[in-house]
Amino acid sequence: MLVSVQGLRALAAWLVVFHHFMQVFFDFKSSTLMGHLLSTRGQVGVDLFFIISGFVIYVSTAGKHMPTTTFLIHRLARIAPAYWLFTLITAAIIAFAGDVMPVYGVSVKELIYSLLFLPSQNPGGFGLYPILPVGWSLNFEMLFYTIFALSFAVNERYRLWLVLALVTLVCPILAHQPFVSSFYTDPMVYEFVFGLGLGMLYRRNRLPEGLWVPLATIAISTAFLLNFDDQTPYRLFTWGIPSVLIVSSVIAMEPWFRRHRWLKHMGDWSYSVYLVHIIVLWSSDYLLRQRLDLSPYLTFALCIPAIMVLSWLSFELIEKRVSGWIKRRLT
Repeated sequence: MLVSVQGLRALAAWLVVFHHFMQVFFDFKSSTLMGHLLSTRGQVGVDLFFIISGFVIYVSTAGKHMPTTTFLIHRLARIAPAYWLFTLITAAIIAFAGDVMPVYGVSVKELIYSLLFLPSQNPGGFGLYPILPVGWSLNFEMLFYTIFALSFAVNERYRLWLVLALVTLVCPILAHQPFVSSFYTDPMVYEFVFGLGLGMLYRRNRLPEGLWVPLATIAISTAFLLNFDDQTPYRLFTWGIPSVLIVSSVIAMEPWFRRHRWLKHMGDWSYSVYLVHIIVLWSSDYLLRQRLDLSPYLTFALCIPAIMVLSWLSFELIEKRVSGWIKRRLT
């Protein structure tokens, strides 16, 4: 995978970490400009994730013959083991040490729904979030993987258009029916389609390499999206379109990233960073800030290496070994 994309994936994950730092320690209330931006714009990391996911899926499967079942098994083996582990850890903390995560809830039904990537009301009463709340984005991921798997039935040149048609069928139409969760009405799912489009352009060499034009595009796109907070009803346009331009610009700058191999490793760990950070933040808030009376910023400074070490272990032991074993056994 492109080092530039891996680096951007890492940045997206850590934007979400900083966003949740503001939630756990400050309840999204801040008197500083940076704190306010992280509270109200840090979620853009998820938009970047979705676009990168669509790009990676298209590029990694283009020109390959892959049965639908094989694709789904590979995706499930890649996503599920780490998510299931950290979901069960979160459920155990809530059940046996509820003061650590006081705003969360757990029940058997919602735990099963979470493990199956099905949207359901969180027992804590704050919306359609799984037991491990960051897993809401994985519900979208699994929907996208299922739809993309169906596109293997047609010629590769029509794959993007079939995915677009199916997404349009599910989100604006079927998600309003009682037999499909209204969770899927969120137009963010189209960001995966944007990523597929970028993948197609990249495969056709339509994203020319450069430096100054991509840098200017990144600067303008970032300035634009910073003008809109998380309450905007047009997130697909105010954050989605600028995120597409940022991802495409970073791809165009690949020659300037290629030598920085450490960015690849940071990108490799990004999925585990996304899953584990919320557990580390809440646990550190309870043990270090509340019990030892450390400042929020010192506590967070200690959280960062803990998140990185746990993410590295998760990647090496679960994402590589367990996922690889599942792929070999089932395919």
